[in-house]
Amino acid sequence: MKAIGYKTPLPIEDPQSLLDIELPEPHAKGRDLLIEVKAISVNPVDVKVRASGKPEGSEYKILGWDAAGIVKEAGPETSLFKPGDEVYYAGSIARPGTNAELHLVDERIVGKKPRTLNFAHAAALPLTTITAWELLFDRLEVTPDHPANLLIVGGAGGVGSILIQLARKLTGLTVIATASRPETQQWCLDLGAHHVIDHSKSLAEQLRALGAPEVEYIASLTATEMHYPALVEVLAPQGKIGIIDDPKALDAKPLKRKAASLHWEFMFARSLFGTPDMIAQHQLLDKVADLVDSGIIRTTIADTLGTINAANLKKAHTLLESGRARGKLVLEGF
Repeated sequence: MKAIGYKTPLPIEDPQSLLDIELPEPHAKGRDLLIEVKAISVNPVDVKVRASGKPEGSEYKILGWDAAGIVKEAGPETSLFKPGDEVYYAGSIARPGTNAELHLVDERIVGKKPRTLNFAHAAALPLTTITAWELLFDRLEVTPDHPANLLIVGGAGGVGSILIQLARKLTGLTVIATASRPETQQWCLDLGAHHVIDHSKSLAEQLRALGAPEVEYIASLTATEMHYPALVEVLAPQGKIGIIDDPKALDAKPLKRKAASLHWEFMFARSLFGTPDMIAQHQLLDKVADLVDSGIIRTTIADTLGTINAANLKKAHTLLESGRARGKLVLEGF
């Protein structure tokens, strides 16, 4: 089968950074599904792993987590899906990725593909949707009818694009997103943000101008280390900050005087550790598929970069590394 992988971590400009390769076809065992991959999307985690992750136990490392496709085989212990079912999912960081024609994934982290979306538009959703959902409802513990302010730092990125929608459509929160360029600011407003402010300027001043000098919830999705002092300043007493990026250091002590809390979201934790509630990701993906098919949530696809191959994946990695991407980047077909 066709796949894209690499032998050693390299800058994306290096010709060997991503390679078109051929691998043996895998087969489904246990609770695994064998998926015929139709479309994938590329996330910041792909870029981070490519920069430092080495192959373990095989010649090549295969990246990719988001995928939409068709079940080709179902392992003997599966019960949720059958061959021919159309699905979408975000995979496990501990296993080979979705940048391949065929991919094995545990059925407990797979959802039914939204009926109203094609494979490319569906592939844009899983990883960021799981991240946003878990951050909002599991980590920050937002309840649907709680009136409060949510500040989303990095609203135009992949996670921000779905988090804005979930918060606006499923909760009573006032959604304040940050974006620094006119096109990304409009993107956030189109997705449902009540307000958009510029994270390159004083957050406190802009929030005061909105009449919201303090926010009860903060979702810091990018550059947390840089924004952290400002986030602590605008956080309400007993508020909560949720983060998803990788600051080199983060001191929780400034939160003490506000009795505030800091939460990490890592959507791979359930599959990485095989937690007893691992099937929650299957359930939430099914819920979101229903929300999409009902017209409540929309796909966050921004650009389709062509077929799934090394050259187009390099374009996606380059764009993500530039920090100027909005929404999700998708590749479709082999």
